[in-house]
This record gives sequence, C-alpha cells and structure tokens, in this order.
Amino acid sequence: MPKYFPELSEALVKKAEQIKLIITDVDGVLTDGGIIYDDNGLEYKRFNVKDGFIIGHLKKSGILVGALTARNSKVVEYRCEELNFDFHYHGVKDKLKKLDEILDVLEIDASEVAYIGDDLIDIPLMKKVGFSASPSDAIPYVSNQVDFVSRYSGGQGAFREISDLILDSKGLLTSIIEKYVQ
Repeated sequence: MPKYFPELSEALVKKAEQIKLIITDVDGVLTDGGIIYDDNGLEYKRFNVKDGFIIGHLKKSGILVGALTARNSKVVEYRCEELNFDFHYHGVKDKLKKLDEILDVLEIDASEVAYIGDDLIDIPLMKKVGFSASPSDAIPYVSNQVDFVSRYSGGQGAFREISDLILDSKGLLTSIIEKYVQ
C-alpha cells in the first residue's frame, strides 16, 4: 500500500500502479482557470511551481507527461516546453479523438493512462482512461465522474498531489523524497 496515501482503496492503487502516461488539461488544472489580458491583448496565466517540479521526477521514473488543451495559448506552449512535456496539443476540440491518436503512436493502452481534467470536455477521456482525476474545484458533475478528487484546486497543487499519488502507488515516491532528505 502507498506510504503517503494510505487511505486509498486497493482498487484505486491497482489502477494507479498501471500508469505509464499522465495527460492533463491545462486551464483549471495547471492553472486556476483564470485568464488575464492586458490593454495590449497579452495573455497571462499563473502556474504552480510545485506542479511543475514533479514533472522531471515523473519522467525520470519512466512516466510520460502530456497536455491536451482546447485553447491556443502561447503562454501554455511556453510552460509545456519549459517543463519538457513529452507532448502538448493546443486548440484540441475533440480530445477523445486526439487521445486515440496518442495511444496509437505511443502504443499504450488506455488503461495505462491517467487523465486530469475539470470540465465537460474532459469527461469522455475520464471515462476511457485507466485512472481519472480532477482538482477539488472541478465542476461537481465532472468530479463525480473521476476515480480521485484532489484536495487541492486547479493551479494550487492538484497536479502535484495526483502525480505524487501515482508515484506512491508505484512505490517510487519514497526514494524521490529520500534524495532530498539525506
């Protein structure tokens, strides 16, 4: 059983153990869902550095990380590149179709994918993948569809908690933590 998430059911741990790929929505998961425009039309978003920090550890642990977002945003593209996502697709209106394409290319089964989302457009993916999750502030009829609801809101550590849960379920989180404690 996970050391840092002992409250998880055995069934949920088994789902999380299988994960080889985490795909996340961006607005409302990696951000708080807010969009700020200045007088020149420039877009600003706020990301949580703790969410970003775990991505390197996921990748070192053999877990791929990707993003699917319905919006086109240079800010999001920049952040995904900065964090070295394995892939990131923007302006995706049919996320389920894009997921199928990704699974074909990567030769990964849907049961080996975790998806994190917060709104209606995410539900079809949540129903298809092996492990689904949402931030605590997701729309209630969305969070009712997922395997795990984070204690944290979008842009406030939800991605980090869900990533930690997956790493812990695989028995990998303790060794990551010990590298910093020693």
